Amino acid sequence: MNIQRKELLVTSFALFSLFFGAGNLLLPPLLGYNAGENWLWVTIGFMITAVVIPIIGILAHARLQGTLFDFGKKVSPVFSLIYCIIIYIIAVAIPSPRTAAATHEIAIHPAFGTSPLLTSAIYFSLVLIFVLNRSKILNVIGKFLTPFIVIMLLAVIGIGLSSSAFTTGVSQFETPVVTGILEGYQTFDAIGAVVVGAVIIISLKFKNMKVSAFESKRKLIRQSGFIAGTGLFIIYAGLISVGAYYGSEIEVNSELSSDMQRANLLRGISIASLGEFGNTVLSILISLACFTTAIGIVAGTADYFKGLLNDSQTVYILTAVIACVLGVVVGQLDFNSIIRVAVPVLLCVYPITIVLILLNVLPERLATPFVFRVVVFITFLFSIPDVIGFISPSEGLKIVTAFIPFAKHSLGWVLPALLAFIVTSLLQSKSTTIKA
Repeated sequence: MNIQRKELLVTSFALFSLFFGAGNLLLPPLLGYNAGENWLWVTIGFMITAVVIPIIGILAHARLQGTLFDFGKKVSPVFSLIYCIIIYIIAVAIPSPRTAAATHEIAIHPAFGTSPLLTSAIYFSLVLIFVLNRSKILNVIGKFLTPFIVIMLLAVIGIGLSSSAFTTGVSQFETPVVTGILEGYQTFDAIGAVVVGAVIIISLKFKNMKVSAFESKRKLIRQSGFIAGTGLFIIYAGLISVGAYYGSEIEVNSELSSDMQRANLLRGISIASLGEFGNTVLSILISLACFTTAIGIVAGTADYFKGLLNDSQTVYILTAVIACVLGVVVGQLDFNSIIRVAVPVLLCVYPITIVLILLNVLPERLATPFVFRVVVFITFLFSIPDVIGFISPSEGLKIVTAFIPFAKHSLGWVLPALLAFIVTSLLQSKSTTIKA
């Protein structure tokens, strides 16, 4: 079956929008602002964890065409079940409420002065309505919401860059590439890839998408992933560069919390480039970007538990309601508090997710169950010092991590995981040769 251009564009736009949420909009400008003259190097690091890894995750979904469970089942079914439950709990407990918190702090409260409870209640009521109309999610987001988001983003970036003096400040980062990599963690895009990728897979099963054959779906998902990834790359690079160049003309109070610095900088850029209308544009942009991401997270979580429990529609509805109620409760926290809770969780789960994504796109002869088990275990083992170091740093821990390459950058798992993959692959290859 030939893939129609309309289906490709709708899926690509929907995928982009499901990825692009609160952190994706707020993080890049301040990152560029603080990177100054080194904004390009920061961009390279940021793209690794915020674009490359997530799109590889979509390619893995295109290959598997299953659920999140399929990502970890080669380690063991028990591991995969636990991993899936943890991922979905994280998704509905952190990034989903974070979208409501960002919408309230940046778009709703400054304009209407409402309470976080009222904002979250209305916000997640609307999310629930969309999620319960499951078959329409891809079309509504892909056809209507995403094009509007993209046009507004390009307007802010284009006008901001064209009217800037192209001068930057002094970089505040010693290792800009590493800083970009770690900041990319905060977008949740790798986790988003395994969650929203499953949403895309299930959405394609509905009749209105007219895509049924395995090869056709794989081609559609892969092409959509590349288009969405290109869009993310352009938008991220644009936001980082406008933060570096145009942001240098805007005063940012470094005594404020990071989230307020991000919000104030982006608001300043929007107003400076689009006038007072920029304030309205930013509010709409934040609200839509956050809203589409929340829909994807809640729908993905409900899809998973529905499939886990005999494809029960009752389970789907119940899960969606619980996820939205949890979003209202956690959404009472400010954006920065949610970020602080997220960091130690990300330092543990994110490396495992990255490893699972990379292993699932490799040929099966290279990524056998034995390789999966060893590499995932080593990744988890060497992620523990990063988590402990963030929660309760100590001199004893510093002595241990001093012997682990890149540990001071919270990337101590990278080299051990790579070595584990090389060693296990060689052992597997040798074993296969002996048997032959």
